[in-house]
Amino acid sequence: MPAPTCAGTDRAGVNVILQWLLEMAERFTRTLDWTLCVALLALMAIGLAVLYSAGNQNEALVVSQAARYGVGLAVMWALSRIPPIRLREATPYVYALSLVPLVVVLFVGTGRSGQHWINLGIFYFQPAELMKLSLPMMAAWMLHVGTLPPRFLTTVATIAIIALPTGLILMQPDFGTAMLVASSGAFALFLAGLSWWWFIAAAAAVAAAAPAAWFWLLRPYQKDRILTFLDPESDPLGTGWNIIQSKIAIGSGGLTGQGWGKGSQSHLDYVPEHTTDFIFAVLSEEFGWLGVATVLALYLFVIGRCLWIASEARSAYSRLLAGSLGLAFFVYVVVNGGMISGLLPVVGVPMPLLSFGGTAAVSLLAGLGVVMAVRAHRPTRR
Repeated sequence: MPAPTCAGTDRAGVNVILQWLLEMAERFTRTLDWTLCVALLALMAIGLAVLYSAGNQNEALVVSQAARYGVGLAVMWALSRIPPIRLREATPYVYALSLVPLVVVLFVGTGRSGQHWINLGIFYFQPAELMKLSLPMMAAWMLHVGTLPPRFLTTVATIAIIALPTGLILMQPDFGTAMLVASSGAFALFLAGLSWWWFIAAAAAVAAAAPAAWFWLLRPYQKDRILTFLDPESDPLGTGWNIIQSKIAIGSGGLTGQGWGKGSQSHLDYVPEHTTDFIFAVLSEEFGWLGVATVLALYLFVIGRCLWIASEARSAYSRLLAGSLGLAFFVYVVVNGGMISGLLPVVGVPMPLLSFGGTAAVSLLAGLGVVMAVRAHRPTRR
């Protein structure tokens, strides 16, 4: 029998190494929901392509956003590996720690229209983004302890948990983020089976408090946004300019759009904040209805996948947490889409995984990492 050749030995060694690498890769990525990952990667790829055009082919801007996506994906992977029972045990501490920077930003924060950001030297940090994850965690933690639907005292305690960070964010002031944070907690109550009468009463209370808020709480620029929403044509060259130009950009896209990098409204600087809050208008102008439908289909898939994972969860905490995070994602899309199309007032809410920005993208991917953890660590039925 002839001795094995060096080539055969080398080939066997390579196969062993490849097998080992595949096993290690499977071990480190087994907690990821790859169906959800593919949709997220597709959204990020579209976002970078639109950002490249909206930013006038600024490669540094695209590289910077890609790096932020990389950080967000790393955080998503890390959180997907934590069993929900460990997250549940840490929830009160995470919530308490998230409140600290919300207080700090009121004293040292900076921003164009308030105190939203903390300058850390290397980058700007928005403390309110932490609450997009820690608040639904805390609401789910509070609700899972007792019976469902929740009883009166549990409901009141959960509302207080929602109201505290929401109030701190409103003090910055940041109405858009406060609304998103409050909705994530409200969805936990909704999924817990809370009676509709509570939500009707809450809506009535908000309506009753609206006149007082208009005269004593809202700042002039916030009043201008609401008045502009009601009648943008009243000041077409002033406060109504942004939304009018955004609607023109959306309408000019037609079925297939004007082409990548050829959007006149965005490249001639008619569309405001075209790399951040209004980037969806750029997408609409350059890729048309087909581009918009594709992105909305991806968003709906992500939301549906989150809700399916929630429905398959074995514990109340996991079910409430995954469901509220999925529905909160839905609110982000609806609010930004309504804002840039004139259906809602402008509140400065970015479009998920499209708008330029790091803190929002990382917090969003972190939440989806928690959803993946719910699925990956789901106990099997006996």
